[in-house]
Amino acid sequence: MLNISRALRSDRLLRATTGYDRKRFEELVVKFAPFVLRVKYKRNRKRKAGGGRPHTLKTSAEKLFYMLLYMKCYPTFDLAGFFFQVDRSQAKRWVDELGKKLEKALGEAMVLPERRIRSVKEFLEKFPALKELIIDGTERAVQRPKDKQKQKERYSGKKKRHSQKNIVAANRRKEILFLSPTANGKEHDYTLLKRSKLPEHIPKEIKTYVDLGFNGIAKDYPLRIVMPFRKLRTKELTKKQKQFNKKVSRFRVLVENALAGVKRLRCITDVCRNKNEEFKDRLMWLSCGLWNFYLKAA
Repeated sequence: MLNISRALRSDRLLRATTGYDRKRFEELVVKFAPFVLRVKYKRNRKRKAGGGRPHTLKTSAEKLFYMLLYMKCYPTFDLAGFFFQVDRSQAKRWVDELGKKLEKALGEAMVLPERRIRSVKEFLEKFPALKELIIDGTERAVQRPKDKQKQKERYSGKKKRHSQKNIVAANRRKEILFLSPTANGKEHDYTLLKRSKLPEHIPKEIKTYVDLGFNGIAKDYPLRIVMPFRKLRTKELTKKQKQFNKKVSRFRVLVENALAGVKRLRCITDVCRNKNEEFKDRLMWLSCGLWNFYLKAA
């Protein structure tokens, strides 16, 4: 079995296996522990509480370590079971159970991105001090489906492979504030943004930075849209337009930095092997929450 206590004592090993240093890991354990201790037993339970084989992951820190190790290194369940000396089915159950508890812990820490905004009033309540918003799309590679219809839906012409995508919105502190539902790679970024209904509820006074993939948003929504100029084949950009594009790019790169922080986790960058759609969506949501907590605990 892995020597978990050695990893918990080493800042370097913790970064390599979980993506967190000791300070941030210990802060997350404090949020995570109360949800691990809340164990519900069945009413018709025959064995006394605490009976049976001793648990492999004894402490809250070890359980959090296992969940973060899975997300950071993304081993197969066979490999995870081999490392922790349990069956692969048990390794899968741990990820399911601990993932839900991690979701509650990150939710209590108020770092999970919003999934749905219903009104301008709700937007202002969630983000009262926000002045600028950066919107972008991100794709994750998935295994090629066997079904021909799913192959067509998930094939991304942009990435030249099968993928799934999300729309994210970030602020200047590189925090991910909003995450759209997961969609197929074939869908256009702007189509996915309109379906999320986020532009309908963004206050007019907030500057919204987008790239050329969202062309048409300024016509469809009365927002303060900031978009770079597109270079035409028959006409070069003027000097002022190039300077404007540089300013926009310097600010928009913040959302790319935020996505790079999320993609430190191999469960997002590697080809996704999981078949359950809800589980894949939760992995992306938790990864964004872990990045926000990483920034908050800095």
